[in-house]
Amino acid sequence: MIVQIVPRLPPFTTGVGDYALALARQLRQDFGIATYFVVGDPNWNGATEVEDFPIKRVNERSAKALTSVLAEFSSSTKILLHYVGYGYAPRGCPFWLVDGLRQWQIKESKGTLVTMFHELYAAGYPIWSSGFWTEPVQKYLVARLVSISDRVITNKPEYAKVLHKLCPGKNQQIPILPVFSNVGEPEKILPLADRKQQLVVFGGAGNRLKVYEQSVSALKRVCRELNIQEIIDIGPPLNLLIPEINNIPVVTLGQQSAEKVSAILQNSWVGFFNYPLDFLTRSTIFAAYCAHCVIPVGTSYYAWGKEQDGLEENKHYWLVDRQTEELNLFLGDAIAKNAYKWYQDHNLTTQAKCFANLLEKSLVDVQHK
Repeated sequence: MIVQIVPRLPPFTTGVGDYALALARQLRQDFGIATYFVVGDPNWNGATEVEDFPIKRVNERSAKALTSVLAEFSSSTKILLHYVGYGYAPRGCPFWLVDGLRQWQIKESKGTLVTMFHELYAAGYPIWSSGFWTEPVQKYLVARLVSISDRVITNKPEYAKVLHKLCPGKNQQIPILPVFSNVGEPEKILPLADRKQQLVVFGGAGNRLKVYEQSVSALKRVCRELNIQEIIDIGPPLNLLIPEINNIPVVTLGQQSAEKVSAILQNSWVGFFNYPLDFLTRSTIFAAYCAHCVIPVGTSYYAWGKEQDGLEENKHYWLVDRQTEELNLFLGDAIAKNAYKWYQDHNLTTQAKCFANLLEKSLVDVQHK
């Protein structure tokens, strides 16, 4: 058995919670590893179990509350922490979490801590924002976590470089695992030519708002070039009237089950996104498009710089605003297949195996300390 610490779990919409739950399912299915969840948000009011995975919640955000919960498990417990600073503290500085884990670690010398860094710390914020002033503290807490973790994992090569710099000599081998699809991975892929000529805009309200507010011209162009017959909008309601797109019907479905989203993607040509290209390996939306072999189409937009994490524009995704060439089904099919192939190297099955191996190796390392 392992303990997975998460900020929240369903029924709240949470990318990290969905990631942890999908991983728990796969670890149980492939390796017989049971998961006990610990939720780090005292205001979370979900059930005491989800899909037969038991759940405990901290009563308050304090080291004492965390160690009290962890004390209920055996002294050789293996903990998998899903770290995103803002998930555990409003300003991204969860001292209580790091202090609590360190106290547990001192008391339970046979325990194992593996940390998955979904995010690191705030960077590049303007001087008037709290992120600017808390960046050094956030960075300090990340460094502490690296130093106390038996193994660490992350989803971006750039993050791995930062983690090495923050704590030289510790965790020299850092696996890099781009996020997997939270809406499934179909075993059989239908050729694009056999699917409907429809385009999907999928994701949270913020990501979809960017599409309709900033990428309408690009959306119109790809719909025209591929003769798209219908646009499917999937996700939480928007406080926005979706603009007219080439007189194409826009079907707004709201939030849907993973199974329903997967079924729609399996029968679509295009998945449209507005997301920083240097962070695509962290996008569950992009992962879903790749896993379902649709054509990922977006616009050029960077957050930090030009780092691509092994992805190439117009090979693994199509940037409408940077092209003189028109997108056609033949070219789109090649891009969709490249994206699908890239995804298979880190799909859910592969990642579950990696996590299982890391947790097992970490336990061996602890036993030989």
